[in-house]
Amino acid sequence: MQLALELARKGAGRTSPNPRVGAVLVKGGRIIGQGYHRAVGEKHAEVEAIEAATESVEGATLICNLEPCCHNTREKRTPPCTRRIIAEKIARVVVSTIDPNPHVNGQGLAELQAAGIEVKTGVLAREALELNAAYFKSVHRREAFFHLKIAQSLDGRIATRRGDSKWITDQQARRQVQALRRQADAILVGVGTVLADNPRLTVREESDYQPYRLVLDSRLRTPLEAHLVRDRWAQRTLIFHGPQADVTRKRKLAERGVRLVEAPVDAAGRIDLAFLAGYLAAQGILAVLVEGGSRVFTEFVRQNRFDRLTAFVAPLLIGEGLPAIGDLGVEALSEARRLEQVRIHTLGNQAVVEGYRRVKETFGPLAEVWSCSRD
Repeated sequence: MQLALELARKGAGRTSPNPRVGAVLVKGGRIIGQGYHRAVGEKHAEVEAIEAATESVEGATLICNLEPCCHNTREKRTPPCTRRIIAEKIARVVVSTIDPNPHVNGQGLAELQAAGIEVKTGVLAREALELNAAYFKSVHRREAFFHLKIAQSLDGRIATRRGDSKWITDQQARRQVQALRRQADAILVGVGTVLADNPRLTVREESDYQPYRLVLDSRLRTPLEAHLVRDRWAQRTLIFHGPQADVTRKRKLAERGVRLVEAPVDAAGRIDLAFLAGYLAAQGILAVLVEGGSRVFTEFVRQNRFDRLTAFVAPLLIGEGLPAIGDLGVEALSEARRLEQVRIHTLGNQAVVEGYRRVKETFGPLAEVWSCSRD
């Protein structure tokens, strides 16, 4: 199953709104085939593994991180995997979790069992849930999944009072951030970060994949000279602005190839994050890595709109400076936001703290299998 999960990760950024799935075929104690879902509209992992098999798959065990699909709805682009599994006379199917898609949701496994195929579930379920967290949330809530990534000092600062932030964390942490970017459909920042840092928000290692770049910019202050507007991936930049944005600015930015999305704003002129979550999910942009800055982090936390948080904490003391998260109006500790399923480890010279805001809100009924994972 670990191999199936590793294969599934290769589809990051290309499969949404579909899940990331890897599959391995085992026969006589040997791996005879493997595959993964490469992109929307392409073969599912199970079929790719079958077609890559080096010998007959009859009597083999199929291992995959998600229940095989069984539906054939109008919008579906590939045939049901269960039919192929049954036709190939595979003897056993092992999965991590069911697929909560209402068109599947246990029906795929039931169909396999009805055909005499042995079925086992719950293997590495936690790892499988985390891998497809964005997909599971999109099914459960029809919203995008927001993962806050914060690089901060020990006293909670992301920059000095003069705005110096390069670099709070070391190269190991920055490499890990690149890994997080490779697993994301999009990277999100506020216009303040664009104005201060002029970021590229790209996967910097050689890769043929680049995530979407999202900017929250209610007044359209993004400069025409910004990398996000001028580079070769400008068409993968989406700028969310308010109804009162300047028409001339809109035209000039649109001429550069960026996508402009008018969004509702609150009384303070901030982009409506509920609208953002629904809009992105409808566009098939599910896994969003939120990289700042402070105002953006604060709003996602204040409005309870984030799903996961990863903080890289460097052994630095800055004192006066820009806080990672600003005022939340917390008067008593009982009002503080507390993370669930927290993990803490070291990476180079940093401590890394990871956790979810509310596991049940993200995973829905599947949250119950979190503690039932088997090797």
